[in-house]
Amino acid sequence: MEIRLERLTGEDEGIVLLGLDRPEAKNALGRQLMEAFRQALAALRFDPTTRVVVLHSLVPGVFCAGADLKERAAMAPAEVAAFVHGLRAGFTELEDLPVPVIAALEGAAFGGGLELALAADLRVAGDDAKMGLVETSLAIIPGAGGTQRLPRLIGASRAKELIFTARRIDASEAGRLGLVDRVVPAGGALDGALALAREILPNGPVALRMAKLAVNRGLELDRDSGLAFEQACYAQVIPTKDRLEGLAAFREKRRPQYKGE
Repeated sequence: MEIRLERLTGEDEGIVLLGLDRPEAKNALGRQLMEAFRQALAALRFDPTTRVVVLHSLVPGVFCAGADLKERAAMAPAEVAAFVHGLRAGFTELEDLPVPVIAALEGAAFGGGLELALAADLRVAGDDAKMGLVETSLAIIPGAGGTQRLPRLIGASRAKELIFTARRIDASEAGRLGLVDRVVPAGGALDGALALAREILPNGPVALRMAKLAVNRGLELDRDSGLAFEQACYAQVIPTKDRLEGLAAFREKRRPQYKGE
């Protein structure tokens, strides 16, 4: 099995670990892995108990080496186009999960591996992590969303510089650029991502879903349209039981018990 889902329990109930587990190929993105990945996303999308997803690697020393170039070399051009389309669609499905997604990066995240991480909402990296969109060195371009997500994250000129040069950067530089949100000691990315997930977990599930939707869709709109979309998302939280529970907990000076209703 190349993808593993683990639902945490106890105080961490609601956090789901989505693990990449293809050690013989350094988690390279092949057909079988991507099929399992998209099946896992479909299960998570409609699971009301999932509140935060942490994407990580179960293979020591690597997050994801990128697309499986050995597998791709045996494909006809039409098959390559279909495969890359599947990568692009799968990463968009990750980005569109209605709950917050955190990527924990250890070791290498190159090409499609970094594009995968860019589809998460937040990124935590061990300080020995290395990453880059290296496709131009292979005479291709990032084709699974990298040319769109990276400039939205760090700005157009910085993204162009990284893509044009195919430069590999370390976690420290990625942090300065805003490509990753937190840099932690090597080997601690998963723990750091879980710590961040635990900060998110107590908050209202419906509010988190609406906040993510408002931010993601608002980025695609002009200001006034974005504000109108925010208003529509806000309207979705007004009638919820969670909103009333939040007000009651505030008055009673206790921790709210949200149910996602």
